[in-house]
Amino acid sequence: MARFIVSRLLQAIPVVFLASVLVFLLIKFIPGDPAWVLLGDNASQEQYAKLSAEMGLDKPLYIQYGRWLIRVLQGDLGVSQINRFPVGRMLGLKARASAELALGAMIVAALLAFPIGLLSAIKRGSLLDRVLTLLISFFYAIPTFWLAILLVLFVALRLKWLPPSGRVAPTEDFGQFLRFVILPSITLGVPTSAVLARFIKMSLLETLQQDYIRTARAKGLRERVVVARHALRNALIPVVTVFGLQLGHFLGGAVVTESIYLWPGLGSMALHGIMTRDYPVVQGVVLFVVVVFVLMNLLVDLTYGFLDPRVRYD
Repeated sequence: MARFIVSRLLQAIPVVFLASVLVFLLIKFIPGDPAWVLLGDNASQEQYAKLSAEMGLDKPLYIQYGRWLIRVLQGDLGVSQINRFPVGRMLGLKARASAELALGAMIVAALLAFPIGLLSAIKRGSLLDRVLTLLISFFYAIPTFWLAILLVLFVALRLKWLPPSGRVAPTEDFGQFLRFVILPSITLGVPTSAVLARFIKMSLLETLQQDYIRTARAKGLRERVVVARHALRNALIPVVTVFGLQLGHFLGGAVVTESIYLWPGLGSMALHGIMTRDYPVVQGVVLFVVVVFVLMNLLVDLTYGFLDPRVRYD
């Protein structure tokens, strides 16, 4: 197990490195300049040249990247070029908010996906299966921004059941935190539940055709016992992969949802960094997201061994 983990982490090093190089180059090709953003349109060329030198923007790209990489290896993600706040501290604050939203979204997705997927697989071909399949397709087709606007208009503004936007930290007032997190969690969780429900249904249908399932039925076990004890655990293996990737996506920040609900997460942080050409912020967010996906993939692989004892990591 330890050798497997170390091997996967070593394999992740070139992935993270190549991702950082690619993002660094793409950001540099975005039209605009952080020096002009800070100085404004009325600044002189001399002021721009002086500020560019102070920010290191007058150096070649490989020198700029090398300096940034050396700081990252030392645990320093740099300082925001706009508000002069350490990027590492900003990531810590924003990642906490994104993690709260990601957890809420995955809870909503799981509460919807598992009943729908299980019932659709068990009642295959029935009227209930057709209704649930239609519901899955509807959830999958809903645009995130449209669902968010709809929830804000009806649930928050018309019915006034929940606040339309903002965030309260759970350590300050947990009750208010729940009121603020429900709508964005539903917005992210409903489309995700469609993806999970499809995988649950197809994986469970495939598992129910296996020989050991027919043997369990031949022994006279009830169908619910066959599904719960013998089929469900093996059917969850591909579902765990999708679940982990979706969770990694949410932890990286949901830009549209966070922007509509004014949720101060990594998505809104990255969007603001792109709009203001704040290179250290964007690079820090992308590097964090890449590391999150690498760790989530590793966690998913380790979960396989728990779900299926036949999986070995030697």
